[in-house]
Amino acid sequence: MSDPFKSLVSTLESRFSGIAAKSLSGVPSELGTITGSGVKLDSFKYEIPDYYVAEWMAELELPAFSLIGTMIAPVDAAGNPTGGGAPSQRTRFDFDETKIGEVRLNWSAGIKPGDRVLAVPVNGGKDAVIVCKVVNSGG
Repeated sequence: MSDPFKSLVSTLESRFSGIAAKSLSGVPSELGTITGSGVKLDSFKYEIPDYYVAEWMAELELPAFSLIGTMIAPVDAAGNPTGGGAPSQRTRFDFDETKIGEVRLNWSAGIKPGDRVLAVPVNGGKDAVIVCKVVNSGG
């Protein structure tokens, strides 16, 4: 006799997959340009002055790496030398592989007028959510 739970799980997975595909298939996204006072979507006649920016939270994974530099001690809280510290000889700093959780990618602080962006119009086209900055393959 076959396991009825496996059949139920299979049916649910199939249904949810179809629902997700249908819900995303109707989401339009398009290119736009950041202006001095908003965003201008390529297919929309007017500039949208107030737009939203997608917030990206990620886990940052750093491989093991090394940096070469010097040290000065003592320093104050801002890192400025205090008390006549002199730079050390050049030193290699080795860092272990690490993961840093809940890193907020604040790329929106770097977008400026003239930048091309990928946007999703929302609220009947009255607003737009900027998903990311778009650059050509050469950077």
